[in-house]
Amino acid sequence: MSGRRHRLLLLLPAVTATLLGLWGLGRQGSMWQDEAVTYDMAHRSPDVLWATLGGADAVHGLYYLFMHAVFACWEGGVIALRLPSVLAMALAAWGVGLLGRWLAGPMAGAMAGLIFALWPTVQRYTQEGRSYALVTAAVVWATVCLVQALASSRRRWWVAYGLLSATACLLHEFAVLALVAHGVTLAWLKALRLMVRGWAIACGGVLVIVAPVVWVSLGQTGQVAWIDVSLAGDVTGYLLLAVVGLLCHMPVLRRAGTGRPLPQLTHRVTADRVALPLVVLPPGLLLLVSLVKPLYVDRYVLYSVAGVCVLAGAACTRLWQSVRQRPGRVGLAAVAGLAAVTLLVPVGLDLRSASSRSDDATAVTATVKDLGEPGNPVIFLPQSRRVWMLRTPPASLGMTDLALAQSPATSHTLFGTELPGDVIARRMSGSERVVVVRDRDRETHEPSDQDRAKRAVLVSEFTPCHGRTVGSARVTVYARAGSC
Repeated sequence: MSGRRHRLLLLLPAVTATLLGLWGLGRQGSMWQDEAVTYDMAHRSPDVLWATLGGADAVHGLYYLFMHAVFACWEGGVIALRLPSVLAMALAAWGVGLLGRWLAGPMAGAMAGLIFALWPTVQRYTQEGRSYALVTAAVVWATVCLVQALASSRRRWWVAYGLLSATACLLHEFAVLALVAHGVTLAWLKALRLMVRGWAIACGGVLVIVAPVVWVSLGQTGQVAWIDVSLAGDVTGYLLLAVVGLLCHMPVLRRAGTGRPLPQLTHRVTADRVALPLVVLPPGLLLLVSLVKPLYVDRYVLYSVAGVCVLAGAACTRLWQSVRQRPGRVGLAAVAGLAAVTLLVPVGLDLRSASSRSDDATAVTATVKDLGEPGNPVIFLPQSRRVWMLRTPPASLGMTDLALAQSPATSHTLFGTELPGDVIARRMSGSERVVVVRDRDRETHEPSDQDRAKRAVLVSEFTPCHGRTVGSARVTVYARAGSC
């Protein structure tokens, strides 16, 4: 294969991921609730942001500081919010392609990178203003450095591995599970003690760097009280991912790729030994932890998809080589490939629609504006649902946030602080109409005296007039009896 074709194959996954990321990036101006938090935190001054992280969301601190710098350079709204994720996922696709190329051959690398770029979950988080794309890119390139370190034994690769791993863990703590997967890779390869020592030193440095963030975030576990691990959704999704990885692993065992020749090791570094632990261990370990404390959300270990794609690239290459030996099946394989890509089109269209995210803060704000009137007080149940109007607070619509004591930025919190329950009750009693924005599922996880006071006054003094459901939000106008 010519050098030019090699370079084109290397660039193809990154170019594909970039084009898919830019396609419909604005998503009709919609912004789901976690993105609204990113937008708000990134627009706080560094001293206010630092003070806020001491009490909330320390796990995302580095990402918020990075996004603050992005908005300081360019106030580009939702495009600026999401563009770093597009570029990060393009880098991740490039890294997946490199891993596939090194571990199973040039065509396997191109296939692995393309499968990664087309993967629906990857497409989703390519277009979201959260840290998960950046974490995935850092883990993928840390894995690239791990393979290089095993191939060359040069210290610089272990240094790069440690720095990238530390960056991934500072962007999100659960990236530390990738280090466990890498350790299993070393054990599977029967790596020399020198290599194990290099990995251990790098991991030790990562843990020292990340420890202060972990210590602070341990005091903020109430923020993830909403997580509820389901057998039908989360566990089944993990098992399907693991099964796909294992099925792709089967052709790999039948010499889908040659792997990197490493005389220092008992075995060659092959796709299965690098990728399979990354597929199985991070989400599996997080699910095990969730038996004690529910913490599993698939996007927290999104980087495990990279392992599946490396295995899938190697398996597809092996299958294609097998099909080419039977000319009658080439057409069938081409039709199957075209059908698979065609099935992704409706998925891609849906992911780029405003309704693709269940908690669209922009839609909730528009509904409040549509149902309410200037001068109406607005209350949130629970108070954390103020997240839906962080970018456009009630005051900007001519309404009043009736329960608010201090704004999020002033109080150094995510959602602001509220007045005592009795004060809120008196304010509500003095109102003729109230616009209520609520999420009943969250109310059960986030009880507070303020919210109990709001509900009591609504039941005793008001009647629901009309409302509208927007995703998990319910916006309802309440009025005095006979005043609807």
